[in-house]
Amino acid sequence: MKRVGNADRWRCIQQRFDTARLLEHDHTSFIPPIRIMGIIKIIRDFRSDVENMTRTIRIFTPDAYTQHPEQSFPVLYMFDGQNVFSHPESAMFDTWCANTTMEALVKDGSTRPWIIVAIDSTRDRMIEYSPWLGGRGDLCAQFVVNQLKPYIDKTYRTLPQAQWTGVMGSSMGGLISLYIGKKYAKTVGRIGGLSPALMWGGDQMFKLWDHRSDIWSKIYLYVGSQEQYSFYGVWLDYVPITQNFYNQLKRLGYSDHEVHFLLANGESHYETSWQRRLPEIWRWLLEG
Repeated sequence: MKRVGNADRWRCIQQRFDTARLLEHDHTSFIPPIRIMGIIKIIRDFRSDVENMTRTIRIFTPDAYTQHPEQSFPVLYMFDGQNVFSHPESAMFDTWCANTTMEALVKDGSTRPWIIVAIDSTRDRMIEYSPWLGGRGDLCAQFVVNQLKPYIDKTYRTLPQAQWTGVMGSSMGGLISLYIGKKYAKTVGRIGGLSPALMWGGDQMFKLWDHRSDIWSKIYLYVGSQEQYSFYGVWLDYVPITQNFYNQLKRLGYSDHEVHFLLANGESHYETSWQRRLPEIWRWLLEG
């Protein structure tokens, strides 16, 4: 895959600020219908009943959604939503630029257009996305599957089947994606586990994925070769544990068209790395 260099990264960031200028006198949460960016709606007070809290939800509809009102669309749910889109109200620094990437891939015929629903994380992100160690990850999973997805399917023209529903995240977001994908396999068919924090909870994720499901699925596992760092004095190395998890899925009988593993040379544990690799990941995960 052609790597996205610094010029492309800054082009994505510059586009966010160009759009910000267009929004100087617009206090709504909608992007004007600029062709390359689709439309993003931000809901800042979406109630999560099971978590007893409100969440910020960012909903991207591609250009095709407006252009083809007779069509229904698959939906990808992404975690750490404030880091997902190229948008003036996203995180201050680097994001995945998922909206611009989606439109570019659709334009070159690499994938069909998907709706993307980005779920912001909170200050308690480690607890929020952890299904174990006293975390609230299972409640987060219930919210996504039992409350948010029904809302999206009712409000938008979606393809609600598991084959056309995906979850994706990085680090702890990758962990909760793998958890949801296994526990709710009849609802979610596509799983993007990027740099998943599989060491969180010991071997709990390995125990959860202890047999091959006969339900249709596509699983993408990614890790950068430079993903080693100290976290509050604990040395974390994402490479061997992600490789081991992939090897376990292969031993369980998952075929090459069901699971794919990418060890990305030179990439680190940061948004710009996930941004660079997103086109390659989506071409496999969202295809077919």
